[in-house]
Amino acid sequence: MSYTHTAICTFNNTSWSEKLVTDIDGEGTKAGEAYYPNRGITHAEVRYSYTGDIEGTSTVVYLIAYKDDAAPVLGLERFEGSIAGHEGTCVFRHVGDQDKGSVTAKLEVVPGMGTGGLEKLRGEADLSIAGHSDDGYPLTLNFDMD
Repeated sequence: MSYTHTAICTFNNTSWSEKLVTDIDGEGTKAGEAYYPNRGITHAEVRYSYTGDIEGTSTVVYLIAYKDDAAPVLGLERFEGSIAGHEGTCVFRHVGDQDKGSVTAKLEVVPGMGTGGLEKLRGEADLSIAGHSDDGYPLTLNFDMD
């Protein structure tokens, strides 16, 4: 789909809590308190902060699959703040894949879940992350407000 406007920002992870849902083989690795199955599913609650044309904070709930190659990641994110000067809230749907070092996903605005200046927001973004960054991750949202 083609959109009229673009918002460029950087987002940072401010908290991450991940819990095991199911472990298929009973094999995995532990990092701190978290357990990551070699094959299985986890549930994560994550908080992000955004700076740039998108300013605000969000909470996202992910279902994350783990396996040897590209494993699905599904999420719903509630954003609160401003996008290109329009204040309000909206919800993004995340559909993507992850492996041990990278994530690719499509983010789409969920119609009918916006408030305030973001009530009529429509849009999408492609996300590609490889490795960890202390400086945040770039995101470009293509959008319309009508």
